[in-house]
Amino acid sequence: MGKIGITEILIILVIVVLLFGGRKIPELFKGIGQGMKEFKKASKYDPNEDKEKEKFD
Repeated sequence: MGKIGITEILIILVIVVLLFGGRKIPELFKGIGQGMKEFKKASKYDPNEDKEKEKFD
C-alpha cells in the first residue's frame, strides 16, 4: 500500500482524458511544466546570497 503501479497510473490518465478532453491535455501539461520551472527557479534563489555579495563589494 502506498506504491502506485501501472494500473493506477493508467486509471488516472483515463480519468484526466475524460475530464479535460484530448485537446486540453497539452495545455494542461504545458501549464504544469511552467509551474514546475518557476518552482525550481524560486527554490534555487537564496536572498542571503545577495547580501553576501554586497558585503564583498
